[in-house]
Order: sequence, then structure tokens, then C-alpha cells
Amino acid sequence: MFKKKVWLLFIVFFVCTGLVREIDTVNAAGAGSLKLGVNDKLTEIEAVSIKDTYFVPLRDLSLETNLVLTLQGDGINVKGNNGSIKLLNDHATALLPNGKTIALDTFLKNGRTMVPVKMTSHLGFLISFKPVESLLRVHNSGAKLNDAAFVNQHKKALQPNVTTGTTGTKGKVVYLSFDDGPSATTSQLLDILAKYDAKATFFMLGNNMNAHASQVKRLVKEGHAPGLHGMTHVKDKFYASPASALKEMNDDNAILKKLTGQSTTLIRTPYGSKPYLTKPFRDKVLTQGYHLWDWNVDSEDWRYKNDSNSIYNTVMREVHGLKKSSPVILMHDQKATLKVLPRILATLKKEGYEFHIITSDMTPNNFWKDHR
Repeated sequence: MFKKKVWLLFIVFFVCTGLVREIDTVNAAGAGSLKLGVNDKLTEIEAVSIKDTYFVPLRDLSLETNLVLTLQGDGINVKGNNGSIKLLNDHATALLPNGKTIALDTFLKNGRTMVPVKMTSHLGFLISFKPVESLLRVHNSGAKLNDAAFVNQHKKALQPNVTTGTTGTKGKVVYLSFDDGPSATTSQLLDILAKYDAKATFFMLGNNMNAHASQVKRLVKEGHAPGLHGMTHVKDKFYASPASALKEMNDDNAILKKLTGQSTTLIRTPYGSKPYLTKPFRDKVLTQGYHLWDWNVDSEDWRYKNDSNSIYNTVMREVHGLKKSSPVILMHDQKATLKVLPRILATLKKEGYEFHIITSDMTPNNFWKDHR
């Protein structure tokens, strides 16, 4: 009875302050739901996908993960065993213990406060998201099963949420990513992606965003994911110290925020994270809420430039060589890539792949296997 009264007070508080955003329908472009796994248990919590982010009811999440919720004047403080975060009343940002404010959307649905699953990464949890296996799971040291064992144990109850590809093959997802942009040819790149109904993630340089602001705004508007690639792309400057690496990402994020009104936690470091982004660098950057992404398919468009056949053959060989992981393809926002991209997209689509964006609630794929 006490818990029920507390939650009624939460709802009354949000409604009376006029700060609640009511959402009754799931965005059709990202529609779908998955049952949330917590450690080794598959719960009855339905995580709903809205614009490629999964949301769950805060109350249900707190009961399954032993979170302590405290209503304060400027929002709700959420405390776990290994971290805390404050959900601010604007329903768009949250406050970390170090005083940093991050972008974090919340809303009210059918009287329940909905929060993104990615929030749990600030509370000491790791997040596993594998769309092919219909896996969405948060876990910490209390988990005994790895992801494969969890899927095997609960495979009868897991509900697929991926749609059928063009050839009828289920669950084949590819993540296209483009580095170093935006550029003078980004508009043509976006035209090609639109033609093939393909979404991509763009890891962009701050100075290039300033130079091509309209393209940044366009790619965000069209449903692509913005990511950060730093400011200089100069090895000796970016990797001068852990503080310099963090500053470049923060400066890059500030430009994205200025141009689009939103920030991101997705980062890819210049030249990939190995060997330069050692543990002191990662500890400095990733503890600020960033998620590090490399790739598992290198198109080598940076090497072959105008040799379209070599780029195409490299991509297809590496995609077909992956047995367990979804392809994360590295390409570059450059003129040469435009020539081969339609051929790559046409082949992958024919083979039944869907083109999804990388999201902050996915388990990061990087060379260090650092899943923060």
C-alpha cells in the first residue's frame, strides 16, 4: 500500500507541474517490444522500442533491480548498488553524480514513467542487446549465465522483434557506419541511403560539422544516428593524454548539440581504439557516459579509394565470414565511397539484411571488448 501511494504521488507531481509528456503509441518506424532480462531472469517487463531506443516502466525496473527511487524537487533520484542518476523534470536530461548533465529522454505512458534501458549503465549494469536472438538484458555481478546460455535457457519465451528481410530471412541486421564526415558529398550519400531504405551511423568530426551544418541536421532528421569522432583526427593531438581525448569528444558533442539540439554517447576514436586508446584513456572517457564503437568489417575504402571492385569484394567477404555477430561496417564519408555503396546496399538487401542504426543501449562492439 505504501509503494502504491508513493507512485500516485509521483504521477500527481508530474502532472501538476505540467512536465509530463504523454505518449500513447509506439513510433511505427521503430515499433516492437522485447521482454527484459535481468541477470539470469527473463522478466515480464515489456521494453518498447521508440526511435531505436528501448523504454521500460521505471517502477517495474526498480523492483527487478533493487533500485531506490527518491522524489526530489528537481526530479527523481535513482540509486542502485553501484551508481546513481537523477532524472530531471524536463524529461530530456539527467544529472550524474559528478555534476555532468547528459541527454536522457523519459515520458509518461498510461500513467507510468518510462525510462530508457540504457539508463542502467549508470547504475552498475551492463546491457546486452542482440536483435537476432531477441535478447535485451541488463546484468551485473549477480548474473551466472553468459548471453548465449541466457538465450538458450529462455529461447521458448523470447519473442522475435525483427521484421522479415526482402528474401524472407529473419533477423539479419547490418550496421553501416561512416567516419570523417560530414563532407561536400554527404547529401549524395544520404540520397543513396534513402533510395535503399537504409539507416546508418555517422561518426563525425567537429570542424566538419561546423562546415556542413545543413547535412548534420538532415541526417538526424532522416533517422540516421549521429556519433562522435573527435575534433582534429591528428593522432598526436587526440591521444596526447586521456584528458585531451575526452576534451575532443566533449567539444565534438557540444557542436552536435548546438546544431541539432541533441547530444550522443556514441564515439569512435581516430584510427580505431587499438592500440592507442589504452585503459587510462578508456577509463577517462567511458566513465563520462560515452560508449566506444569500432567495427568488425573494414571496407578498406580508405585504402582502395577508386577501386570499387576491391572495396565491394572486401565488404562481402568479411560480412559472409561473420558467424555470430551482426556486421558493423566501416566506411568513410567521401566521394570514392559513393561509387560502390549502391552495389553493396543492393546485394545486402537482396540477401535479406536490414540496415539499422547503432543505439546507446546496445552492447558496444570494440576491439578492447570494453562493454561500458
